[in-house]
Amino acid sequence: MNHAEPLVRFSGVQKTYDGEQLVVRALDLDIQRGEFLSLLGPSGSGKTTTLMMLAGFESPTAGDILLDGKQITRTPPHKRNFGMVFQNYALFPHLTVGQNVAYPLTVRKVPKAEQADRVKKALDMVRLTGMADRLPARLSGGQQQRVALARALVFNPQLVLMDEPLGALDKQLREHMQIELKELHRQLGVTFVYVTHDQGEALTMSDRVAVFNEGVIQQLADVEALYETPSNRFVAGFVGDSTVITGTLQGSGTACALQLPDGQRLPGLNVNHLAPGAPAEACIRPERIALHAASAAPQGPALRATVARAIYYGDHLRLMCDIGTGQAQATVKLPLTRADANPHPEPGDAVWLEFPTESVRIYALPTVH
Repeated sequence: MNHAEPLVRFSGVQKTYDGEQLVVRALDLDIQRGEFLSLLGPSGSGKTTTLMMLAGFESPTAGDILLDGKQITRTPPHKRNFGMVFQNYALFPHLTVGQNVAYPLTVRKVPKAEQADRVKKALDMVRLTGMADRLPARLSGGQQQRVALARALVFNPQLVLMDEPLGALDKQLREHMQIELKELHRQLGVTFVYVTHDQGEALTMSDRVAVFNEGVIQQLADVEALYETPSNRFVAGFVGDSTVITGTLQGSGTACALQLPDGQRLPGLNVNHLAPGAPAEACIRPERIALHAASAAPQGPALRATVARAIYYGDHLRLMCDIGTGQAQATVKLPLTRADANPHPEPGDAVWLEFPTESVRIYALPTVH
């Protein structure tokens, strides 16, 4: 077996339910052994359909799915040997926690003595030691989700598929479970494929993220590349916060800039190789923008602005700034420290916003279907 070969390969996979609209358009995706891959995107983008085809609950209309280089496109779900965790837990209410976790082993005809040992290990792994005799109804949402996870891991699957498994939990519990899941992944070395529409969740947990929109992977990258170098306007807007400025592209190659309707220019990177004169949008992360008082002349490219709102977030101040007619407000994040002696900008203050050229990414406008 060649270890350079991906664990799973989607090759030219398409899916349509009505013969007309493609929910998944032309999917080529390699899933590497042991990675934590998230499929991220808005509702209807094709991410859950992709997971369901991998699980075997849906069949591709065209294309192939390979596991270890072998076709599994027609293999039924129960023969794929994948662990599954869904948002609704799907625990059997009349079975105890231990019986729920043992269920996949019973189906696989694992001897009773071995079952007990493996159930105990799985419950220890998700920190539910001693809970085997309880009924699911007596557990909290977070505990029920951990039982579902133990059940998915108990038979040592080579792949664990998760569909929005933390969706029903409150924010604090979700964040706690994200850290636990990531740690569990690190310990086990099992391949995780995780569907979510929550970009924060995808960034905190994944090794790589595939961003879906309209049935197509827009970008597949590790989390840092996804945040720092989005490959198109959709990804820039969907992952993280961005300040967006509209205008037309000027110049070519590395010396390009966005010309604003009022004649000002912002140098930046022409990500999608746009032709000069094309309508474009520049996106920049709010924490990359430097703020200067109106009296201090900035060194680099800058725009005059007026602070419209200042929102206190504890660790940073978020400023919404007006930068001229026809433009959306610019968001600027100012980190706050205890020793911050400088007076904070107030609504109505005139300021300069400085845009470092290497952080200004100029994109083609998103296409609307």
